[in-house]
Amino acid sequence: MAREKISHKIKSLNELAAIVAKTKRAGKKVVLCHGVFDLLHPGHIRHFSAAKEKGDVLVVTITRDDFVNKGPGRPVFSHNLRAESIAAFECVDYVAINDAPTAVGIIKLIKPDYYVKGKEYSKKDEDLTGKIYDEENAVRSVGGDIHFTEDITFSSTALLNIHFKVFPEDAGKFLRNFKKKYNSEKLIEKLKKMKDLKVLVIGDIIIDEYRYCSGIGKPQKANVIATKYLYDERFAGGSLAVANHVAGFCKHVQLVSLLGGRNPEGGIIDYKKFISEKLRPNVKRKIFSKKELMTVVKRRFLDPSFLGKMFELAFIDDFVLDKKLEAKIVDYLKEELKKYDVVIASDFGHGLITKRIVDVLSKHAKFLAVNTQTNSANRGFNLITKYPRADYISIDEPEIQLAMHDRFSGLETLIGELRKKIACQKITVTRGHLGALVYFKKGGFFPVPVFSQEIVDRIGAGDACLSVSSLAAASDFSVEEVGFICNAVGALAVLIVGNRSPVDPVTLYKFITTLLK
Repeated sequence: MAREKISHKIKSLNELAAIVAKTKRAGKKVVLCHGVFDLLHPGHIRHFSAAKEKGDVLVVTITRDDFVNKGPGRPVFSHNLRAESIAAFECVDYVAINDAPTAVGIIKLIKPDYYVKGKEYSKKDEDLTGKIYDEENAVRSVGGDIHFTEDITFSSTALLNIHFKVFPEDAGKFLRNFKKKYNSEKLIEKLKKMKDLKVLVIGDIIIDEYRYCSGIGKPQKANVIATKYLYDERFAGGSLAVANHVAGFCKHVQLVSLLGGRNPEGGIIDYKKFISEKLRPNVKRKIFSKKELMTVVKRRFLDPSFLGKMFELAFIDDFVLDKKLEAKIVDYLKEELKKYDVVIASDFGHGLITKRIVDVLSKHAKFLAVNTQTNSANRGFNLITKYPRADYISIDEPEIQLAMHDRFSGLETLIGELRKKIACQKITVTRGHLGALVYFKKGGFFPVPVFSQEIVDRIGAGDACLSVSSLAAASDFSVEEVGFICNAVGALAVLIVGNRSPVDPVTLYKFITTLLK
């Protein structure tokens, strides 16, 4: 088909709405198909042909790249290329790119007589997103009907995984072996069962500020780079981010933390409203306060073009928690810890989690998951060895090297030495671009490569991995499953700017499905 004829079929949403309205006034039936259609295959050809038989005009809308929620590296083909490919089919009359994650809006805009989906969507309760119900309601609300084709089906995702180098080479080999033993349906089912876990998160509150600037040159009289302020964002970091990640997977979440009253600009500021707005609604809060302290603020200056970080200002009060406030926190924990299945200590070493609080957590938590983060403000002083006991530890490679005072031994040796100091049967050590090494006493060592080399921002990725892998480690997940989930979450987390949003369970489920097709 000539390129001009193909491009003539591709319309904007407004153009499409006008064309469909005119078509329907002429008494013709309009059929709508919608999807990603990343790799066209014989199943799509038969699907479109069957759909065209339901009416006179076949419209196909595709999901814009921004809304393709299948994890890193997807879609393989851009929405423009996908639109051109579909327009080349003789049976397709018009194609449009949808500016939304679902077809609900386009259904209500063009009011098709039939909305046609593949037979895999006929089992509506198996749709991970649950959007098929919304789409069905939308088409019925405009007087149309939904229809499911019954022809042969293929999986674009499976074909891409097999025939395209979508994943790094070591990840591809890992996934081929992993899916011989595990499948996405059972993994997702186990993840969904975590919703009933009662989880307490304790740790430092951090306000992450991103201030976006652009370089405007070097002043004549100074050896510095002048920058122009553009705009800023403020994120809920530290234990707030961990609580948000957990709350997506579990219904019952409690956050315990300490909030200061001073802000970096001086004076008194109430961060409670900010926290209330940023936390998921199912996160209950027990936040102790000390107005004389400054709430930790980490202000990063970035170039928005590629999120290149110029420098960071950390506003941190070095303080020792006074005995009276410490006693209040300890008394609260002693009473509350027994109510929770999992306790996650997100320990940034900024003063909240004292030795006495560590002892209470270690003694009273049913299942204790811990991360002690090493950062520029505490390097070498906030070590995992401050905890005498943990059921699950998630730290990165430099953190275990610091804790063991050993830069040269292999990770298996370091984990063995760590276990001599801490009674812990489950440990994950993340290694950045090298993936992760997971150890379970019942299961041994299990290395997992990274599943994507696509990175937007590394900030917050460790918190996301800690949050979800802790829940899996506390459940009946094997060492292999915890490692797989940890790196799947990490691959999604590095696509999020800072802690702008938590890792979404449905996005994780879809990514797992993509990985294991």
